[in-house]
Order: sequence, then C-alpha cells, then structure tokens
Amino acid sequence: MDKKNELSDWSDKKLIKQRDFLKGVLIGMYVVCFMLIVLLLYIFFFKEVAKISIGSFIPVFLLPVITLPLLFQVNSLNKEIKSRNL
Repeated sequence: MDKKNELSDWSDKKLIKQRDFLKGVLIGMYVVCFMLIVLLLYIFFFKEVAKISIGSFIPVFLLPVITLPLLFQVNSLNKEIKSRNL
C-alpha cells in the first residue's frame, strides 16, 4: 500500500496529533543524543583517556542516523497536512 494513500485516509485531527507527537519524540531523542555526546567528550578529555575507547563514540554518533525514519515520517505528515491546507 502506498504511504500517501494511507495518510490520505487519516482524519485531520489524527494527522496533526501524530505529527506533534513525532516531533516531540525527535526533539527528545536529539536532546538525549546531544547530552550523551557532551558526556562522552567530557569523559574522554578530562578523565583517564585509557579507560574509554574511540569505539564508545560509535553508537552515540549513530543515534541521529537512527532517527532518520522518524524524520521522514514527520516530513510526509507535513506534506499531507500542507496538501489539505490545514
């Protein structure tokens, strides 16, 4: 089933509610990601460097990439909302 056809079946209220929810989730995930990066940088530079490896940074730097499907979903919701002139 085409994603656009699926979104066209949703009510206006449901589209706006889903978009607002996903935007909140994205903001929360990016705030947590930023805090984790700052924490890892602090530990890496101000604590003993030998106790933390560069490999510890890989999952944290991949967190923004993991949120890309959510970002695409928000963009498709925004397009549908804009097409309905809401």
